[in-house]
Amino acid sequence: MGPKRTNLKRRRPYQHRRPSDSVSAQTSNEGCSSSSSAASSSSSSSSSSSSVPELPGFYYDPEKNRYFRLLPGHNNCNPLTKEMLQRKQMELERLKMLKEEENRIKSTRPGLNASMLVLKRSVGMIPSTTYCRRMHELKVSCMMSRKVQIDCPEEGVETGQHPFELMLADSNYKSVFTVNDADNGFCKFGLLSLNGLWKKSPTVKSYDTPYFANQKVNAACWATMTAPDSHILVCHQGKQESPGCVSLIPACLLKNMDANSDGRPELFYKVKISNTWSCAWSYYPYQMNNYAVGLRQQILLVNIVKNFRQAFKTESDVLAQQFATQSGLLYNGGRSGEVFAVDLRLPSTPFSWKKAISFHHRCSISSLRLLQDENYLMVSDMSGKIKLWDIRNVRPVKHYEGHNNSYALLPLHVKEDEGLLLAVGQDCYTRIWNLEDTRLLRTIPSPHPASKDSIPNVVFSPYLGGKHQKVPGLLMAVEKDLYHFSYNFKKSYSLK
Repeated sequence: MGPKRTNLKRRRPYQHRRPSDSVSAQTSNEGCSSSSSAASSSSSSSSSSSSVPELPGFYYDPEKNRYFRLLPGHNNCNPLTKEMLQRKQMELERLKMLKEEENRIKSTRPGLNASMLVLKRSVGMIPSTTYCRRMHELKVSCMMSRKVQIDCPEEGVETGQHPFELMLADSNYKSVFTVNDADNGFCKFGLLSLNGLWKKSPTVKSYDTPYFANQKVNAACWATMTAPDSHILVCHQGKQESPGCVSLIPACLLKNMDANSDGRPELFYKVKISNTWSCAWSYYPYQMNNYAVGLRQQILLVNIVKNFRQAFKTESDVLAQQFATQSGLLYNGGRSGEVFAVDLRLPSTPFSWKKAISFHHRCSISSLRLLQDENYLMVSDMSGKIKLWDIRNVRPVKHYEGHNNSYALLPLHVKEDEGLLLAVGQDCYTRIWNLEDTRLLRTIPSPHPASKDSIPNVVFSPYLGGKHQKVPGLLMAVEKDLYHFSYNFKKSYSLK
């Protein structure tokens, strides 16, 4: 055999790749493809930062191509912290989405436009229910925001001085009960009349009642006593010097009207109940004038007329409640993640009662909503999961992705006739899903910078101000301002 051949090819020496090289290569690749959504922009920024080695106590800025030291926030005037960097990134994404919202002409389905829907409906190709839901889906994707002016009919009363904490519409969407955050830990109640939303410059009338300055409000719901939506049930948070309480306030008092104007005295009810988390009013025909309160490891059922109370001891705090209207069941959501129902028709004692239905989420429950077919229950928890449960088979049948929540009690808004599901996340984005196929139809950014103290409160209805006005859209309260997202019919018919 001949002599062994030597490999004359030289090996290239190992070259350490600097973070700047990787970032420059990645930015050149990113320049070839652009993204229009905020989610894709955040993912690209996270991928660029993930290619750079992380150093404990330092932050790498891809724009300046260098590391910066993270400083403790309590020792510096202008600290550079992870929280501040996250808020900066969120604010950039919010401003980008607001620019996209100004010229929004996007349809959620290819080929969906109003002209085609009207044509298919006229020849009988789609049923009326599908036509109605598709039209609302189309119009929701084209809603445009307008700022609403808040007027007060009383002289000497200034409006817009306190931020909104809660907004709750009545069954006819003519009035909205509001809770505003006042100074020194108190709050102020009010009532908004939505009769002026149809105007070119939308306005609402605010009936403020400064003498209703109570403790913070944990939960509230409309109640029917002398007439539909005649009262408001409010749960107050207690303090060291004063315990919590539950109040039943006549709506006429919030309008500064005479309680005896119609010849019938209005009931004002107040009872001391501490550690309240949730409340619900019963519309079941055989349990009228009843309400339930979720307490710390306890459920309290109260009949106002008979002054009757019944307690049910639970394993965890009750954070969400709703009565069934077709049966004697009370649905509850606990801090442990359990969703269970109490059959109020069966005899029971505080420590001896049986759960009619029980299933679990992995995190604390934040909201419950029964559908018109009460075999289905919509549940959201504090991990951002939204599921539609089939109560008969005790299993989830639909999942709605995209919601953001980690610890707050955020409500769900289910609109079955329109086929929509709405929820506001802790990131201050309002998301709208298709109720049938769980498709995320739209994500609306907040008009104000996102923070945990400025989560929007929303009300949606195709009949804002009552069915005689037919002003459709979304009413959003953020801090001290009020916005109306109205349907844009011109863009609905121009979508292709």
